[in-house]
Parts: sequence; structure tokens; C-alpha cells
Amino acid sequence: MSEFSLIDIIRRRCTSSRSDVVLGIGDDAALVEVPPGCELAVCTDTLVAGIHFPLGTTAFDIGWKSLAVNLSDLAAMGATPAWAVLALTLPTDDVQFVAGFADGFAALARMHKVALIGGDTTQGPLCISVTVHGLVPRGQAMRRDGARPGDLVFVSGTLGDAAAGLQYVSGHLRGQDSDLLKQRLNRPEPRVAGGLALRGLASACIDISDGLVADLGHVAKASGVAIEIDRWKLPTSFALQSCCTSALRTQLQLSGGDDYELAFTVPAEKIDAMNDALAGVDCAITCIGRVVEGEGVRVVDSDGNEISTLHGGWEHFS
Repeated sequence: MSEFSLIDIIRRRCTSSRSDVVLGIGDDAALVEVPPGCELAVCTDTLVAGIHFPLGTTAFDIGWKSLAVNLSDLAAMGATPAWAVLALTLPTDDVQFVAGFADGFAALARMHKVALIGGDTTQGPLCISVTVHGLVPRGQAMRRDGARPGDLVFVSGTLGDAAAGLQYVSGHLRGQDSDLLKQRLNRPEPRVAGGLALRGLASACIDISDGLVADLGHVAKASGVAIEIDRWKLPTSFALQSCCTSALRTQLQLSGGDDYELAFTVPAEKIDAMNDALAGVDCAITCIGRVVEGEGVRVVDSDGNEISTLHGGWEHFS
């Protein structure tokens, strides 16, 4: 099948009508209208087979996740998703794979009113790069550099589930709740509504992709502060609690990655307003620590003693 036939499969399955798309798939570049008073938030993520998703992952799940990891970045910025471009590298002209991939991508795109407006296809080892564009009122984007001593640290959802799902897929864990954990690995749900609700309230925000300690380390460095995490406060799903030892669970939650939850800091005087803003959003949150003077991230037990972690999180080329 020709490259353009594959593109046509993607186009038909990912159709989306947005009035701000002047020109979509089919020309040398797309044309979009950015509303006045808005800034454009742009981010890109690349997923490589065997690195970012296990070999054997369904095409639908790969399509879903390739968009989800990008929408999670927009959520951390408090941006409303708008448009996406897709670069898809395929080993062969596998029509069934392309159709399944496009269906997964489109399923999540429709939920967030994202229009696929262009991209590229080429032949090579399976690799997917997606760039998404979001809109945020001028000066209101959440960033990593606003945390201050005295702020409290929160996370959305539960931690460690996706990392445990990978352990199941790899054959290192067994149990009855594996489907729930593998679902968190394969189809993460970006906290877009939560990010929008936190805009103007969170002093700093980041999405948890490489691991809680690693990602909060980016916030600490950018803000010039230290962050203390209370180990016993980490939000845990029943599925995770029932499948592994306490030590492994803690390691997965601190360093496992692939959570795609939000980690954010909030000044004490804005806690009530934050709770009100999140009341109408399906996004449970947990306070897990505090911002203090110093640098780096420390994990402490209930007596305040620092706990060492085996590794800080995922890092390419390490």
C-alpha cells in the first residue's frame, strides 16, 4: 500500500471539526487561528517500540498513549488542547496496524476535542512522534519555577500502577488485578480538566512521566528550593497494594514512572480555593509533602528520617 493510502486511513479515522483549523491534512503545512489574548503551548513526545511501550502492545493502545503522554504535558501547563501533528515510522505498510493505531489516537482526541492537522509517515523501526498545541490565556500558564518554601505538595490520582503494569507484562509480577494495572500502563488518562482547574492556584506543576522523585526534582531545581515527600502519604490503589511488597511498592511509586499524573505545589492560603476548584473535577488529589529551603528532593518516613531511593527515575542514555 502506498504512503498516501496509509495517510488516508489515518485522516478518515481521525477527522475532527474545529472552526480554528483553516487548513488541515493534505498541504505542505497546516494553518490554524490562535485566539487573541492566548499563548500557544507546544510540546513533543516520541515513543519507541520496546522502550516506551512493550513489544506486543496493541495498535489501539499505542495510538492512545502516543497522544495521552503529550496531553499530560499540556495539562501540567494548564493549557486547553487544540491541535496535533503526527510523525509515524512503520516497519511495513501494515494496514491493520495503522487502522488500529488511528482508532486509538482518535478515541482520545475526540474526548479532548483535538484535531489532527498534519504530520508525516516513513518506513523504519516502529517509532511515533506527536506534537500537540494547546491554548492558555496570556501569562496564566503553570510552570516549574514557581514553588516557594511553605507551599504544600500534591499529586493527582494514585502512583505506581503503570510501573506495576509493566512488571506484569515483563513477567515479574503475578496477581488477579493485573488487568487494572496494565490498563494504567497502556491507556493513561491525562489530567487535562485538573490542570485547567489548578490554573491560577498552583505555584508550580509538572506531569509525572519519569518518576515522582525525578520529576519533582525538576520542580525543585527550577524553583531553587527543596521538596520533602512523606513516604506514608503516597496514594496507593488497592490493585497495587495487593500485588507486591511494601518495599517494591514504594520503589514503583517513587521511581517507576509512566503515571502521567500531576504533581504540583500550592501556597497554604490557596488550599481552600484549590479544593473548591477541583470539587467538580474527577481528579482526586493527595497532599504528599512540602516545599522547604535547600535543594533536591528528600523522602522521609513518619519519624522524619530520610529514606534512600534506589534510583531517581527513568533517564535516556543513562
